[in-house]
Amino acid sequence: MDFRSVFSPTIQDRDAFEDFADALIDRAPLIERDVARLKKQPQDRELTADLFRAIHNIKGDASLCKFDLGIALVHPIESMMSRFRDGEIAFSDLLAELFLLAIDRLELATEAVLRGKSVDHLQLPTLVGGLEKLALGQSAEIDTLCAELIEAVTGFPPVVTDMSSRPTRSASNENDPKSVSEDLQFFRSLAMQFESRSPLFKGRTMRILRLAQETNKMAGNPVSPVQLEAAVYLHDVGMMLLPEPNWLKVGKMSDADKQMLRNHPGYAAGLLERMPGWREAAEIVAQHHEMPNGEGYPGGLVAVDICAGAKILAIVDAFEAVMLKHIHRGKNRSVLRAIAEINACDTQFAPEWINPFNQVIRKTLES
Repeated sequence: MDFRSVFSPTIQDRDAFEDFADALIDRAPLIERDVARLKKQPQDRELTADLFRAIHNIKGDASLCKFDLGIALVHPIESMMSRFRDGEIAFSDLLAELFLLAIDRLELATEAVLRGKSVDHLQLPTLVGGLEKLALGQSAEIDTLCAELIEAVTGFPPVVTDMSSRPTRSASNENDPKSVSEDLQFFRSLAMQFESRSPLFKGRTMRILRLAQETNKMAGNPVSPVQLEAAVYLHDVGMMLLPEPNWLKVGKMSDADKQMLRNHPGYAAGLLERMPGWREAAEIVAQHHEMPNGEGYPGGLVAVDICAGAKILAIVDAFEAVMLKHIHRGKNRSVLRAIAEINACDTQFAPEWINPFNQVIRKTLES
């Protein structure tokens, strides 16, 4: 199967291809129905088998009429359905949306080929390549890869947030230890997905968490440790909703890139605000790039309006970034350089938190 036969398809047998197109028109609504049902009933083995069979039949029909594009689109979906059936991956909202996007693009491509039209506008090489990568992906990265691929093909980030498998929590039990623990596990899983995007991020979440908690403890824990933990996990997760080249760029960023980057605190803060019991964490995340002199973002807040948790997170987050920049100097030298830079930024960080932070770093160096 060569590139041209896949992405510049031609009709080999018109009667067979028209039969394929007619069958696809019949099957597509049934697939959409079964996908919607499976999101609500992922344990339904019969429903899983029906959906797998429908996808397999499309691949078989495409093979009969020598429609290589149809095979290329459907085969990785069949592989992912097989992995779901075997319990390797979950049938998440994002995976479901991607399945429907692939079937929709297959319908559009089939119609275009019948009419002798180009399929270039459908972003099919991107979609097929992404589906093939997804079919081999690790379970923990499936949703991230789905979101990336949906945005790459459509130009828009998905609006689906896969919260359907999580029990809803009312305000009356928002302080229940089990519920809090489940939420923190969920937040941490998102942080780990973010870390997986670059080898440079490995371990950063736990390093930032340790420094934030120790700095807070040094000052007598004025910020709820649980709320601070949630904020640390999610403070940069909103980056994943932005185009990856914008936030993984090496070198100077353009003004447009910087403006786009300023949106990231709001995404994670919005998630926290919609979950009972995490309003303080939402405020920390939303404000962690604010500065006491009013030159931060997104709100241009001044010192008195910035919550204590955001002031802590701003310092330790910046410290981690400076450490990364100077890591080639060796650990001790990079720590000393990072301390010097943090202490020199007397308008960027809250002065009342610099001293507790310095004490924590001093203890770290002495241990």
